[in-house]
Amino acid sequence: MLSVPEARARILALLAPTGGEIIPLAEAAGRVLAAPLIARLTQPPNDVSAMDGFALRAADSVIGARLRIIGAAPAGHPFAGSVRPGEAVRLFTGSVVPAGADCIIIQEEAEYDDTTVTLREAGLPGKHIRGAGLDFAAGDTLLSPGRHLTARDIGLAAAANHPWITVHRKPVIAILATGDEIAMPGDPIPAGGIVSSNSHALAAFVRANGGIPIILPIAPDDRTAIANAAASASHADLLITTGGASVGTHDLVQAGLSDIGLDVDFWKIAMRPGKPLMFGRLGNLPVLGLPGNPVSAMICALLFAKPAIERLAGLPGTAPSTDSARCTIALSANDHRADHLRATIDRDADGHWTVTPFGPQDSSMLRRLARADAVVLRAPHAPATPAGTTVSIIRLAACGL
Repeated sequence: MLSVPEARARILALLAPTGGEIIPLAEAAGRVLAAPLIARLTQPPNDVSAMDGFALRAADSVIGARLRIIGAAPAGHPFAGSVRPGEAVRLFTGSVVPAGADCIIIQEEAEYDDTTVTLREAGLPGKHIRGAGLDFAAGDTLLSPGRHLTARDIGLAAAANHPWITVHRKPVIAILATGDEIAMPGDPIPAGGIVSSNSHALAAFVRANGGIPIILPIAPDDRTAIANAAASASHADLLITTGGASVGTHDLVQAGLSDIGLDVDFWKIAMRPGKPLMFGRLGNLPVLGLPGNPVSAMICALLFAKPAIERLAGLPGTAPSTDSARCTIALSANDHRADHLRATIDRDADGHWTVTPFGPQDSSMLRRLARADAVVLRAPHAPATPAGTTVSIIRLAACGL
């Protein structure tokens, strides 16, 4: 059986980012840049004032100097003339510095009326002036491909005069639940059957992580039906199946997809929950087969589908980020499988983060997954630990779960 990191690395190695598309800048937050963002202008385009005050020649900037005010230049209304010896122009933050002026005296350092200004402080060349191109110049590369665009990046792109931007297309993720015993919410439930939660939970997870989910109709435990359902997802960037990923008598996903050319890379992971995880390719379509048990499916989605969606969307695709907390209970020694314990998070009296795993961790118990704030990560063969030991956790809400 593969370890979790090995399996994740093998999945990511076979995935490539989607192509680029041009979208309005207003819709680009959270997307991944697919082409360099090049400045289309210089910012600021002119020397501008950083403060409210007066533009003058540094040679005239001596304490007690009395200068004639020859005009004003509010932001957006540059002064048309030139500043000569003994003259000053009233400026405001963002005003273009007029020709002939090379320093600013802020208004708090001057006494002035409508016609004259007397300096209480001396100035220096360039003082309080933001030089043209201080931020960037036309032709500069401002952002590189692969950037996960934030509100800050959107502001930068807007300042660089980009109304449109090239980003990676959102990956389309087809979701196929399998099994004779399951029905979609609201549909008739077969005898001895259950309502399927995986399709909707995975669709929400895909959407939260930047993908476009497509829920396929449930496929019964029939090789041909599974093959036909998978074939209908050929337009997707990734097919996620749930259930039937093992090789039991009624586990027919591998068999059904093999009938139409599935090349299995691996199945079986040394982890709990989620041992029967499969990955392969159906022609050009990557296929990630998750277990049918709801908690197993979602933990595997957290560890494998999330990085896969990120890689398809143009990001590197990495393991979910971890944090540390003090475990409030003793933990017994672990076996050869990496364990992922659903748990709640709190703070102790000293303000430290604490984590408390639930009791039974059965992989069918969705209610406990919904109540959980995190999963506690336990390495294979981890020794027993007493209460109060610091452990690694993955915060679920931060991962779209």
